[in-house]
Amino acid sequence: MSNQSKLAALASTGITKAELDNIDGGTARGTTAIADGDGVLINDAGTMRMTSVETMATYMGTKIGGGLEFIASLDLSNAATASFTGFDSSKYDSYIFTCGNILPATDGTSFRALLSVDNGSNYLTASDSYIILADGSASAGDAAFIPLNYGTIGNAAGEGLVAEFQLINPEANTTTYIIGNGIKAETNGSLTQYIGNGYALGKTKAATVVDAIQFKFNSGNIASGTISMYGRVNS
Repeated sequence: MSNQSKLAALASTGITKAELDNIDGGTARGTTAIADGDGVLINDAGTMRMTSVETMATYMGTKIGGGLEFIASLDLSNAATASFTGFDSSKYDSYIFTCGNILPATDGTSFRALLSVDNGSNYLTASDSYIILADGSASAGDAAFIPLNYGTIGNAAGEGLVAEFQLINPEANTTTYIIGNGIKAETNGSLTQYIGNGYALGKTKAATVVDAIQFKFNSGNIASGTISMYGRVNS
């Protein structure tokens, strides 16, 4: 007899502890990881029914709103770029990217972001794709990138970048802003500087739906570091 049949039979007469233990052969509770396909017994208006853990999780997601949800993380090692395409406008209305110990392969470079409107197949790189604040290596105004720090980032021991960036309402078909805050170590290894304080570092010049982002240095690869993506749940 299947577990579901056992549950249905027991539900009609009441369940004792001994009978409940016998459903799975007496396996001790709490020793096996829960999986999506596992069954959960539900009282449906007086009728005991089996549903899955996955279905329960989906239902709970409709009742518990807000908060951050982890989407993806990249551990980088001599990478030319770091790209994220896990955008979902049905679930999230903004995204947070945390950058841990980002170190450039080339000394004295600037960290930048590019945005995509075709899920990462291409990134906006025209000279007037964005409107930016000055970053020390580019003047304020039209640009082919969004700067993520002011000045340059060194690649010696103790240098690098630690930061957090927010991409606000990229699905809204308006201009999309990147807001950032964090600390970087200059090329001399001794000076730290705020790279932002809740202000916009740049935005798309035209109204458009953004569905992917790419991080890179203006010269050379990303030697090391970790970038993680989180979605701010919209309901």
